[in-house]
Amino acid sequence: MTDSSSQRIDRVVIAGGGTAGWMAAAALSRLVGRKLSITLVESEEIGTVGVGEATIPTLLTINRLLQIPEPDFIKFTHGTFKLGIRFENWLHEGHDYIHSFGDTGRGCWAGGFQHFWMRGKEEGLASEYGEYCAELKAAEANRFGIVSEHKLNYAYHLDATAYGRYLRTMAEASGVTRIEGKIAEVTLTPSTGFIDHLLLDDGRVVEGDLFIDCTGFRALLIEEALKTGFDDWTHWLPCNRAWAVQTELTGEPVPYTRAIAHDAGWRWRIPLQHRAGNGLVYCNEFLDEGAARERLLSLIDGKPLIDPRPIRFTTGQRKRYWHKNCVALGLSSGFIEPLESTSIHFIQNGIMWLLLMFPDPVISQASVDEYNQKLRAESERIRDFIVLHYIANERFGDPFWDHCREIALPETLAQRIELFKDAGRVFKPQEDVFSENSWVQVMMGQGITPQRYHNIADAMSREQLDDFLKQIQGSVSATVTALPNHGDFVKQLVGMSKL
Repeated sequence: MTDSSSQRIDRVVIAGGGTAGWMAAAALSRLVGRKLSITLVESEEIGTVGVGEATIPTLLTINRLLQIPEPDFIKFTHGTFKLGIRFENWLHEGHDYIHSFGDTGRGCWAGGFQHFWMRGKEEGLASEYGEYCAELKAAEANRFGIVSEHKLNYAYHLDATAYGRYLRTMAEASGVTRIEGKIAEVTLTPSTGFIDHLLLDDGRVVEGDLFIDCTGFRALLIEEALKTGFDDWTHWLPCNRAWAVQTELTGEPVPYTRAIAHDAGWRWRIPLQHRAGNGLVYCNEFLDEGAARERLLSLIDGKPLIDPRPIRFTTGQRKRYWHKNCVALGLSSGFIEPLESTSIHFIQNGIMWLLLMFPDPVISQASVDEYNQKLRAESERIRDFIVLHYIANERFGDPFWDHCREIALPETLAQRIELFKDAGRVFKPQEDVFSENSWVQVMMGQGITPQRYHNIADAMSREQLDDFLKQIQGSVSATVTALPNHGDFVKQLVGMSKL
């Protein structure tokens, strides 16, 4: 490739498989709208990180675009449903709350439901905030169903490796060529600095016009070859290590992820149909690697199915997600720890914006700049949301958590917190993946209490407010009661699969 303004994008080369590589391959082969030559290079000898076993509701979007039948998806990935995340011990030991995916109550144009709820609490009329959210109460009751009259907002727990295999089958059926091999060298065009081809360790050459880097933390193309640069966020998110292990499932799979704080970080538990995913995230300045491993093994339920795997990471993002003729997806583009299950979302978001830019037959700098701006803004908003969980805590005396309370906040997060503290206000940017209610649930769950509510809540009489709150709570209760047991629903759905 010699001239970015005239070279057509006809040949796409994806470096690396896994969820990121095969999701990109499936989407580009099926959704671009014009014929591309797509080649994916991967090696069976190179494993995947495999922490992306929990998702957020955005995954439903790309599954629907790819026309993946939900029963087949649930069966093939051994999936279960996810209505939110239960945070245990984050504010302090013995305290827990659920960040659900649903809406809580009903607000109006001037103010969210939290304002009506706050007035109700002052007047002794309101129950706990979560009592007005169907998704949260369904999670607590271990219920789930997909019925038109009781539409729930949900995501999935899944075997990410199996999902990658499913996408591979779909992509290859759509004409994607897979090459087994290891990349030995990335060759650049001297005149432009663009990637010209990949040289494999057996001497084969793979040429392309656009290259997608799905090589994980190594970032073989975007960083090792193109020297794009990296913004380190360790000063905001100090956790930098994890241990992951799969265990036998004990008990029924619940429709939520558990995130359980400990003195140097937190651990996860993700229930699938056939096993559970477990991990312990920590900062090595406060807990050494061996002690972290032993702690995880001492806390898990069920027999380990594999030896625990260590994961080392640095939180942050590439300075550019798209640089020259290379687009980074997944871990090669950056990493925000798995606390709110955004790893697969980042992959999907990068793909969706790439698809929106792809009508251009050539690489347009204006499109590249817009792509980078969109993904950077999204990444920073998610970063702020994750940081919020750490800095608002009352775990006094734990050195790690004491350190987190002293972190100098990003200005964007500091403004959000002050706005909520002042008057319970949350203004969500249109493209923010987390809803206004997500911010409200986590802020209140982490002990941030507004000083006052919006005066729109005073427009109701006391009797009207009482009826309003009771009506919502009654509707939530009726919705949850009508739902089947989560495990029973999963079995029913699997039975509908044609696989």
